[in-house]
Amino acid sequence: MIYTVTLNPALDYVIQTDHFRTGQINRNKEEHLYFGGKGVNVSCILKELDTESTALGFIAGFTGKALQDGLKGSGIRTDFIEVSQGMTRINVKVKSDDETEINGRGPEIAEADFAALLDKLTALKQGDTLVLSGSIPSCMPADTYEKILEKTGPEVRTVIDAEKDLLIKVLKYHPFLIKPNHIELAEMFGVSLKTQEDIVTYAAKLQEMGARNVLVSMAKDGAVLLDEFHNVHVTGAAEGTVVNSVGAGDSMVAGFLAGWGKTGDYGYALKLGTACGGATAFHSGLAKKEEIEEVFRTL
Repeated sequence: MIYTVTLNPALDYVIQTDHFRTGQINRNKEEHLYFGGKGVNVSCILKELDTESTALGFIAGFTGKALQDGLKGSGIRTDFIEVSQGMTRINVKVKSDDETEINGRGPEIAEADFAALLDKLTALKQGDTLVLSGSIPSCMPADTYEKILEKTGPEVRTVIDAEKDLLIKVLKYHPFLIKPNHIELAEMFGVSLKTQEDIVTYAAKLQEMGARNVLVSMAKDGAVLLDEFHNVHVTGAAEGTVVNSVGAGDSMVAGFLAGWGKTGDYGYALKLGTACGGATAFHSGLAKKEEIEEVFRTL
């Protein structure tokens, strides 16, 4: 079973309006409500790929109930912890001449709430996969990911999609997969990456620090995977018009896991991951199965 953890999930309310003006009444031309959060995105794409997962994390208030009910209604298994303070955040994204975002705070996660999550994670067993992605809420300890990985143990396959320091600190737990993009990889080592060979060189350094598989996304230049056997896999970028990049990286992670889980083939996993990331980028929300299949055929 794949388990995804989203510490601060959200309802994303995306609206389209003509010529947004502050201090005035603006009327929507179009509106959509999405279930948000990086781990939630992974679970949603896995569902499109006929791969089961369980979404974990924290919810609160009526918005949390709406999120949980919506995911269950989509056929996604959930096991959220309901906390007593605050409410699951609503992120408002206004698309007009410019794009404006107003992100909610999210609930307050108490020590007892985090302990309850750790208790759930101790039940994970050999063969299970745990996906940790995104930032840590300000109300939680900075070493939250480290505490989670200490609890799960080495028999659980772990996937980490987080920025710079968060990622570097967990490499000692030997994650199965990490997914920095080329900009994040350069920032980690304070270098400029000009060639594919440069990317492979520094991906190898992350392996030396503990990572098993390093997947580096490169936007319009595709992606590079340095697998645990030190083989290099390369795929070009999917072709299409980028509409919205939100969730594309999460989609890539989901596609990779689904592809590898079904075939054990790292090359195929990279190709499916790239197709999922591209398909999401080419649409206003997360990609659907038929959209993923269409992009996959072009790679």
